[in-house]
Amino acid sequence: MSICAILLAAGESSRMGTPKPLLEWFGAPLIQRQIEALLDAGVDEAFAVTGNAAEDVESALLANLPSVPMRDHVHFVRNTAFLTGKTTSVKAGLAALPPDVDAIVLLAVDQPRPSWLIRDVLESHQTNGALISSPFYDGHGGHPLVFDGSLLPDLLAITEEGQGVREVVQGNADGMNRLVVDTPLARLDMNTQEEADAARNLFPDPRAERI
Repeated sequence: MSICAILLAAGESSRMGTPKPLLEWFGAPLIQRQIEALLDAGVDEAFAVTGNAAEDVESALLANLPSVPMRDHVHFVRNTAFLTGKTTSVKAGLAALPPDVDAIVLLAVDQPRPSWLIRDVLESHQTNGALISSPFYDGHGGHPLVFDGSLLPDLLAITEEGQGVREVVQGNADGMNRLVVDTPLARLDMNTQEEADAARNLFPDPRAERI
């Protein structure tokens, strides 16, 4: 089974005041920890979509990935239209995927997730043969989202005006696999320095996970 992940890391980070992918996250840039978590969870190929400060973000990731084999499974996609909305970044990443991809994991760099949570969602997705899977916490959907590869054409057709990925999720609600979890990490999202500080206190140290 071919599993590809799109990590959205192109935004302006205007509220954060510094590029989110470069935030210090347990001794490494946040984008590095996110890529490590995705690959550790069972993703075969990770596509990082960059835009704002793209060269700095890409250089930081390449310089810090712990092994050459891991680097071989990481690909960069530059989105020059990132200022026009997140949908352009999603579609840039989707366009880079192999057409025969079996499962697509979608995650934003400011939504850090431990590898075990990503792995649980992937395993639930595969076990249930779902079209779309998502963790659910306290009655609300979280991330990452996992899409069956058959939805790639639908995902490529999304628009900013049509609410982006949400229109595909809503259009396939009957095929939604909701994995109920007991951790608020499924809904963690960071837009400000204060939110990032709070998230560090909640998040398990990923370095311990990798031992």
